[in-house]
Amino acid sequence: NGNACFRFLQSTIHSDYLEHLFIKFQDYCFVAPKILIPRPDKRTGKIYPTMRFKTYALPCCNEFFELFYPDGKQIVPLTIGDLLTPLGLAYWICEDGTFEKSSQRVILCTESFAIDEVEALVRVFNSKWDLNSYKSKRGSSYRIAIPRKSMPIMQNLCKPHMPIMMMHKIGL
Repeated sequence: NGNACFRFLQSTIHSDYLEHLFIKFQDYCFVAPKILIPRPDKRTGKIYPTMRFKTYALPCCNEFFELFYPDGKQIVPLTIGDLLTPLGLAYWICEDGTFEKSSQRVILCTESFAIDEVEALVRVFNSKWDLNSYKSKRGSSYRIAIPRKSMPIMQNLCKPHMPIMMMHKIGL
């Protein structure tokens, strides 16, 4: 119908988180989450089942699609500093973040972004929340690291918004 929708996908290991998201979006969905059994992973031969659901294709989703996928490829909009809130950061970490126990830092997987976009995000994190974040090279791309010394700030920002089953992603 020409409108965008939101699609959510997680490993079944995180089914409680996906169900949490579904409860938040269920008024905009036509069916409950489904479990998908994919083909075995080519590298490991293991099967990694996933759960997914999607919303209706609605005009209200178009604004987000046009902002973050203007040419069909995900970008970081120039206004990200105005758009990103502690709530948004908490759910971003739920989706694309990990807590490294060995270094006691949070890593955001930003490999799909251009280096200037990663650098813009680092500037926003540091100027808006004083997180002392930095880009960390991984192959030919970059991730964002939020170091141990910034974990108290990160935890205070995200804890009020972070679903309980994902608190481990901020070291709690």
